[in-house]
Amino acid sequence: MAIMNIRDAIISTLHSEMERDEKIILLGEDIVGGMGTAGGPEAIGGIWGTTPGLFKKFGADRVMDTPISESAIIGAAAGAALAGYRPVAELMFADFVGVSLDQLWNQMGKFRYMFGGKTKCPAVVRLIYGAGMNAGPQHSQSVYAMLTAMPGLKVVMPTTPADAKGLLCEALRGDDPVMFFEHKALYGQKGEVPDGDHVQKFGEARMVREGGDVTIVTCGRMVNFSEKAADKLATDGIGVDLIDLRTTSPLDEEAILDSVESTGRLVVVDESPPRVSLAADIIAMVSNKAFSSLKAPPEAVTAPHSPIPFARELERAWVPSPQKIEDAVRRVLAYR
Repeated sequence: MAIMNIRDAIISTLHSEMERDEKIILLGEDIVGGMGTAGGPEAIGGIWGTTPGLFKKFGADRVMDTPISESAIIGAAAGAALAGYRPVAELMFADFVGVSLDQLWNQMGKFRYMFGGKTKCPAVVRLIYGAGMNAGPQHSQSVYAMLTAMPGLKVVMPTTPADAKGLLCEALRGDDPVMFFEHKALYGQKGEVPDGDHVQKFGEARMVREGGDVTIVTCGRMVNFSEKAADKLATDGIGVDLIDLRTTSPLDEEAILDSVESTGRLVVVDESPPRVSLAADIIAMVSNKAFSSLKAPPEAVTAPHSPIPFARELERAWVPSPQKIEDAVRRVLAYR
């Protein structure tokens, strides 16, 4: 297996999948970069460094810079998908998905249903999200819960390089619109990536570690923070089942329920505000379907119900921390 970071896993997957399928096209703001400048195409490249070499390799017909208009980007992707292409549309910041909600919610997510399955919409929307890089309240949000709530959209969040490759391959080969969330603070994370063809099915959570005392369910950057908390807890003999959701729609309910039925205690960690959140949804599901197994009230570790601060110290206080996760685990263990 090769060792690479999440950014490189995405780059290599886009290259190999575009070679495999000539119907895959890319569009987004500055994904070519440098067009119209003295340096020429790819002189700048995408601001996240996830699309280098694609324009040179596949040309302007398949890799297209767009105007600064999220509604146009997603609208074009929707139309291209209906016309038989497999568009990959990049939203430079997930925060601006609101500008294109009609195209996503009322169009992409409903095409197959409204047309009786006679058409399909194989579009992938790459959304760069998350706090931790002092990008301010308009460029740091985690909006996956909002899109998870929309029927017809699949919502994906890789947290390892292997999953970045496997989940992206699954997204590019499927026939439904996929919201592919990439945490900006995880691009540099390294790990093993399987050689050759590697596809990770949606709806299959990853058991990061096993323990018999408490179940922690989380996603994205919070997987890493939960691992740090679990390491600390392990020094006191506390074992944690740590579940990385990978996808929130579909949701691997079976993995969550199996673990909770074993441990009897649940902590959900969610990098977004608490109201109508992913944490609230998972706790409600477990309370409905595994209530008799619970030995303590479930805990939600979330950000506060406020915009994300710009100041570094305040942003660190806003994001759920390993210490807050550890404290939540200890609270559920206090119930005997």
